[in-house]
Amino acid sequence: MAKKTDFAEKAKKSLQERGVKCPKCGTIKVPILSVTSVRSAHNSYRFNRQHVQVCKCNEKEIYA
Repeated sequence: MAKKTDFAEKAKKSLQERGVKCPKCGTIKVPILSVTSVRSAHNSYRFNRQHVQVCKCNEKEIYA
């Protein structure tokens, strides 16, 4: 028979930080979708989408 979880265990699990820690600054990396517009050869715009991990170290480069 499976062990029943009580409220204290559920609350403890929900407070834990999820994600990967940055080796430089030690904060949790947050995944975001970065979209940049690029002009093509036909003078129209297309959008480049890229998934990026953001922490305190690279926050200024990505959001700038």
